[in-house]
Amino acid sequence: MGSEVTLLDFWTSPFGMRARIALAEKGVDYEYKDENLEKKSDLLLKMNPIHKKIPVLIHNGKPICESLIILQYIDEVWNDKCPLIPEDPYQRAIARFWADYVDKKIYDSGRKIWSTKGEEQETAKKEFLEVLKVLEGELGDKTYFGGEKMGYVDVAFIPFYSWFYMYETCGKFSIEAECPKLIAWAKRCLEKESVSKTLPDSHKVYDAMKVIYGF
Repeated sequence: MGSEVTLLDFWTSPFGMRARIALAEKGVDYEYKDENLEKKSDLLLKMNPIHKKIPVLIHNGKPICESLIILQYIDEVWNDKCPLIPEDPYQRAIARFWADYVDKKIYDSGRKIWSTKGEEQETAKKEFLEVLKVLEGELGDKTYFGGEKMGYVDVAFIPFYSWFYMYETCGKFSIEAECPKLIAWAKRCLEKESVSKTLPDSHKVYDAMKVIYGF
């Protein structure tokens, strides 16, 4: 398929990482533009005038915004390789439910860990671990959330693994001690080149976020 693809993103963003992993899985060539979130480009403001956020996928001059919508778009347009979303309507609905759960729970509960202190942080840690344990329960003994192959929920969730070190360091706890099956799943995902080449070093993420947010 002849097309021009550009991704407006920021390197530490787990939401942008979703698109990068999906594009890699599909073998799509694209131009990557790392945005300065303090001084957003005219292109970003033009392509996402409503939310003014990354990531934005631009395909043949047309923008697609919001990371889960971008994942669905990538899967539908480049549908000849590595399907991410199940064909079965029920399984597709289940995958969308859990991707939505990740979207609504992980970032917000994780943010509270590095942006709070004391009792508030302890509450945040408990909330975050409860979310992870729900996801670990859904994973069960499966290789990936969708079964034997990495799919939609895996791609939606695995980018946050690069932020786990930040959560653990700020909150002084071990995710692996609490959710060993989830960490084993993450390590399986990292065996895939699309994931290992996309996820940045977790220590660099921590250092960068520390500078940006001053925690």
